Order: sequence, then structure tokens, then C-alpha cells
Amino acid sequence: MMQQNKLAKWFKGITLGIGICILFLYGWILPAYGQDLVMQYPEFSNRYWPWLIFLWITGIPCVIALILFWKISSNIGLDHSFSTENASLLKWISRLAAGDSVFFFLGNILLLLTDKSHPGIVLLSLIIVFIGMIITIISAGLSYFVGKAAKLQEENDLTI
Repeated sequence: MMQQNKLAKWFKGITLGIGICILFLYGWILPAYGQDLVMQYPEFSNRYWPWLIFLWITGIPCVIALILFWKISSNIGLDHSFSTENASLLKWISRLAAGDSVFFFLGNILLLLTDKSHPGIVLLSLIIVFIGMIITIISAGLSYFVGKAAKLQEENDLTI
């Protein structure tokens, strides 16, 4: 039980750290970088707000996934590591990552078609889409295995 509490605290600490990084990235770095680009290249000023709003929207599923992971961490601390609730939360994280990856890719294509992006940016964005799909697959796999473990644990608990 002590190890699980320690693990849960580590997970929560990491979640807080990632949350701070996301807040810093979306709240300061992206707007500042965009402003800097507009200062250097005023012809890009019509791209600033569409891109910033698009990027802010992509941050919403990330924050929701962090909240869900916080709940998973709390369940681990309560010795409910292998529960159907955790399996469900991991499935939701998988769905959020998949949806955000697809949205990010399609948004990049739309910005390219509306002359607010460059083909090189779309190609570079594939790296982010790939990372999102990795998170999707890992979360889905963990959801499956945690669900199976929860069923085994439930059957074990019912056995005398």
C-alpha cells in the first residue's frame, strides 16, 4: 500500500508538472512566438489569430486528459489500480488523443488550403500527430489490460 501511495504521488507530481508546462506553452510561449513572427514578418499578421485559436483548441483535450490521469492517480493511491473505472478513464484518454490528433491534422490541412500555412508546417505537424497516435495506442492498450486485470481481480475477490 505504501508503494502505491508513493507511486500515486509521483504520478500526481508529473501530472502537475505537465499541466504547468501546458499552461506555459499555450498561455505564453505560443502567443509570444506568434507575436515575434508577426513583428519580423508583418505579412503573416492575418495568420496570427487563426493559428492561435486553433492551437488553443488543441490544448483543451490535453487538459481534460490530465484531469482524467489525475483521477487515475488518485485511484492508484486508494489501491484501486486495476478497476473498471481506471480502464474507462484510460479509454477516454485514448479517445481524446485520437480526436485531438485528427483535429490537429485536419486543422493544419484547412489552414494550408486557406493560405494561412505552409506545406512544410503540415509535414512537421505530422510528428505531433504521430505522437498523439502513440498516446492513443498506449492508452487503449493500457485500458484493455487494466480492464482484464480488473475482471481477474473481481473473480479472485469472489473466490474463497
